[in-house]
Amino acid sequence: MSDTDLAWFKSSYSSSGDGDCVEVAACPTTVHVRDSKRPQDAQLALGPAAWGAFLAGCGRI
Repeated sequence: MSDTDLAWFKSSYSSSGDGDCVEVAACPTTVHVRDSKRPQDAQLALGPAAWGAFLAGCGRI
């Protein structure tokens, strides 16, 4: 799947200005994560278990 095929979302907790943000695009088997200020740079592609562990580590679930 190419980057242009993904629907990217920012958290509602992200600032509306030029703040540092993370964007996420969910697919059936992976969750893609990128830096909103540098969308052309490398991204992470995480499986559901890894994404869940990431969120747990952030204290979000």
